[in-house]
Formats: sequence, structure tokens, C-alpha cells
Amino acid sequence: MQTNTQKLAIVSSRGHDDERGTVAWTIANAGVNSGQQVTMFLVASAVDTVRKGAAEHVRMNPFDPPMGELISTFMDNGGRILACPPCAKVRGYAEEDLIDGVQIVGSNALHALIRDGASTLSF
Repeated sequence: MQTNTQKLAIVSSRGHDDERGTVAWTIANAGVNSGQQVTMFLVASAVDTVRKGAAEHVRMNPFDPPMGELISTFMDNGGRILACPPCAKVRGYAEEDLIDGVQIVGSNALHALIRDGASTLSF
């Protein structure tokens, strides 16, 4: 019997300036926990959330875990994080400035997921 893991690609443009940044990570974690293969594609200020040390004490909503915890839980459970190259470059970030495991890759990686049947959400 062949099983296909459902794929989910979440595009997030929200960082520490908007509660929707936390919502994106919360939904990403729920997707991973439901057995989906989840990839976060970060653009604009969302790239700031994965700079080393940047999200450790960010808590946009007092009822949600800190953003740093949401991100590390996501990665620990197999989530994949991709960051937009121009968005990282304009902020002066290289891969070594980002949390270990975050890849700076172009939108071709996102489009490959979509061509492979991934559902998409955006924040």
C-alpha cells in the first residue's frame, strides 16, 4: 500500500511587528503535528524571525508560546524553513546569521512544492 504524505507550504511575510507572524508558526506546528510535510517560506520581515537569537523572547500574544519556542518546536518535529534570498540580503543576513537548518533559496523551491501538490497558505 502506497501512502502519500500531504504537503503544506506556508508563505509568511510577517515578523515581530505583527501577531500574524506567530499565527503562521502556530499553524505550521499544527500541520506538522497532523502528519503533514510542512515548509515555511519566509519573505519580507518574516526573515527577521529566524535570525539567531531574534525570536527568543518575542511573545506577540500572551496566550501563545514565545515565537522562538514555536520555531524550534517546528524544526524539531521535521518542519523545513526556507528564506527568500533578496529579503535576507537586504537585511544583511547570510545563512550563518540564521537559525541552523534555515536555507536561503529562491522561489523556485516554493514552486516545486506547489507543482508537487502542496497546499498553500499565506500570512
